[in-house]
Amino acid sequence: MSLFQLLNGLTFAALLFVVASGFTLIFGLLRIVNLAHGALYLFGGYVGFTIATKLGSFTLGIMGAMAAVAVMGFALNEGLLRFVRGFELRQVLLSLGVAFVLNDMSLVIWGGDSFTVPIPEELMGGFRVFGTFYPKYRLFVLLMGILIFIGLWVLINKTRLGALIRAGVDDAEMVEAAGINIQRVFLMTFLLGSALAGMGGVMGGAFLSLYPSADSEILVFSLAIVIIGGRGSLIGVGVGSLMVGLLNTLGQVMFPELAYFVIFGPMAAILAFRPMGLFGKAV
Repeated sequence: MSLFQLLNGLTFAALLFVVASGFTLIFGLLRIVNLAHGALYLFGGYVGFTIATKLGSFTLGIMGAMAAVAVMGFALNEGLLRFVRGFELRQVLLSLGVAFVLNDMSLVIWGGDSFTVPIPEELMGGFRVFGTFYPKYRLFVLLMGILIFIGLWVLINKTRLGALIRAGVDDAEMVEAAGINIQRVFLMTFLLGSALAGMGGVMGGAFLSLYPSADSEILVFSLAIVIIGGRGSLIGVGVGSLMVGLLNTLGQVMFPELAYFVIFGPMAAILAFRPMGLFGKAV
């Protein structure tokens, strides 16, 4: 694999991490099977595209997309998913229905054309990396993925909110008995995971573009990452993102007709020996 393809794999892995980290907060930690996560990614990308195009600000596009998708996450969690907590099959069917509704809304509002989120001039062009000319924006995505990983790790492992999240997952009733509104903590976590999907939509829309089926593709990758890395493990999401990003790039270059097998073949092998994923634990 050339340096250029290696960087492509790393930058794609960084984007996948942004989206999959939000998915693992919801699916892995909160035990909510939200298959509308991909639709939130796409809807956030469209919102960010609209804001960035109208106002000429990529930063405002990201902020607007995160806010809009967080509001949608609030409506989804409080208006629908709270009625099916503890029933995973019902969560699957309900969230799939929401995804279909969001997809239809996106088609009505933005149509079926492909869009690319405009990026600021500062991120146009490229850098020379060890003799290879590489786009600045993709390096920016890689940097953002690293920063978000550090931020989430600190949040979950070094803050009171992270301690409450982990304690609430292990024994919500005991945390409630201590006088803490754990449902509010879970809601904040759900909103954070949703906002990360919106952020990923804008970042991905700048180099992968936005189109009607992009939500299902990113959801499949996110599921593979969480399954490989282990449910609820941030380290696992990081490792899974690297594996999927690099394997996807390798598959497209060397085995284009077997691109998905290159990802899901190793995933099946891993699950044969580690049913809970590389860093997963029994729940």
